[in-house]
Amino acid sequence: MLRRAYVDGIMRTAESAGAEIIRTPQDTFYGGYPGYFTDPDGHLWEVVWNPQMLPAD
Repeated sequence: MLRRAYVDGIMRTAESAGAEIIRTPQDTFYGGYPGYFTDPDGHLWEVVWNPQMLPAD
């Protein structure tokens, strides 16, 4: 499964649990794929996949 799909899945799960989506996931200039939401208590969360930050094999 693509890691970007993990970000999308986490965002859907958060929204169904009552989170407010602040920014839907989208590609960035640096190659990442972040999305942002606030939980029911108002805390801001970032969910991101960045292939540049993967550990070396």
